[in-house]
Amino acid sequence: MVNRQGRSLFFSGTSHLSLAHEISQLAEIELGKIFIETFPDGEIAVKIEEDVSKQDVVVLQTIAREPNNDLMELLIIVDALKRAEAGKITAVIPYFGYCRADRRDRPGVAISAKLVANLLAAAGISRLVSVDLHSSQMQGFFDIPVDNLQGHQLLLESFREHQDDDCVVVAPNVGSIQVARTYAAELGAGFAVIDRLRAEHQNECHTTLIGDVKGKKVLLADDICSTGVTLASAAKACHEKGAKQVFGAVTHGLCVGESVNVLKDSPLEKLWITNSIPSTEQLKGSEWIKTISIAPLIVNAIR
Repeated sequence: MVNRQGRSLFFSGTSHLSLAHEISQLAEIELGKIFIETFPDGEIAVKIEEDVSKQDVVVLQTIAREPNNDLMELLIIVDALKRAEAGKITAVIPYFGYCRADRRDRPGVAISAKLVANLLAAAGISRLVSVDLHSSQMQGFFDIPVDNLQGHQLLLESFREHQDDDCVVVAPNVGSIQVARTYAAELGAGFAVIDRLRAEHQNECHTTLIGDVKGKKVLLADDICSTGVTLASAAKACHEKGAKQVFGAVTHGLCVGESVNVLKDSPLEKLWITNSIPSTEQLKGSEWIKTISIAPLIVNAIR
């Protein structure tokens, strides 16, 4: 992926520049020159300041923190590249925003993940590279090749330093069973699940732990942590059932609002996340939260 001046064509939107620079250094490729401007009314303007004619191009943009702005910016970047006659355009989206709206679970709701897939394809991307997509069915939303990189492998490698013979992987809710089963299988560990049922006409939830964690080391495994409530309540349930230690591993640490404080006040001793989403100041200041870089995964994929 080099242009006629001998420089690799790797561009980035504004959503995760720190990851873009890390990838650029690891892959020894320059970040392409691109001008992105936001007008006073909030509209976005993009100008590609490289010769991309007939060249393959990679664009990095994670859709988080400001998902609506990040998505629109990516679409405009891709459109600008197409109009500059770029060849194949690979979109690297470490966290695929709107991924949780991937099914019609009740009447009248939108399948936003499919809509975003349609928008990206219509804009002109030729290939998608993402990390631990929320569900395997999302790959079927695209009529282009999709590379779903396994970010959880990096978290597993870090957790193995703490693993012992009495280890149980716990799904913090029913929706994370598939993720937790993958962790358990690769660690050769036991498996349990937290079932949370909301009482009818009440705001309270009844939490049931299905499995045995007494005297064991627990790893709570999920793909996304947003408010921290699900992970914190699962850690509390495991602690109350006699777990000797409780850890967590989550690929995408959205960690919005007071989530870091919610997790800090729980029995969770350590949490591993990746840098698929830019860290907040709270995340950076929490020594018990360990961030693992996905840059090597992405570099291997785009090579």
